[in-house]
Amino acid sequence: MNSSASSHNEHAFGMLISFFSSIFPLTKESVVAAEQVFKQRTFKRKGFLLQEGDVCRFYTFVISGCFKMYVVDQNGVEHNLQFAVENEWIADFQSFYDQKPSKMFIEAVEPATVLQIEHKDLLYLYTHFPIFDRNFRIVIERKYIELQERVLHNISFTADERYLAFQQRYPALIQRLPGTQIASYLGITSEFLSKVKKKMLNKP
Repeated sequence: MNSSASSHNEHAFGMLISFFSSIFPLTKESVVAAEQVFKQRTFKRKGFLLQEGDVCRFYTFVISGCFKMYVVDQNGVEHNLQFAVENEWIADFQSFYDQKPSKMFIEAVEPATVLQIEHKDLLYLYTHFPIFDRNFRIVIERKYIELQERVLHNISFTADERYLAFQQRYPALIQRLPGTQIASYLGITSEFLSKVKKKMLNKP
């Protein structure tokens, strides 16, 4: 491995360790164990991390770039369920933990670099280094809260309010995502999203 690639790998792993340090800092032994099982990968724009019918074999930490997780309905329409950018995790939890075929797609919206851990290796870390069990419990709890908020917004917020909530929670994504992707997440058409944005801009 050349020095440039080695430096890049060190940067990626450093981001992962910093992430864990913000919750429950790792011991030296657990850092060494993590370094042995997390693997770095890169994806081109529109590259698939997961496709429908495949088993989700990896829990993925985003170093750079952006991913969307979505389902495709019987009419071929995409429905975005989640986005993940730097310092965030993404996986189809049901497929990952049950090791059964997924109904989801996870696709790179931008060129991306990630660190991934396989299901069997994560179970190994849980068993031998309980600090990982504590850290990932917090990660999953945060995702659950995010999902709970989204369900609440979908059943009780207007389209205007859902867009405003999206702006407030994901300010960076407003600039990085095409309107079609945001509209799909909000459950509205691109045309209706344009009307919502125009209305908000014209508010006194």
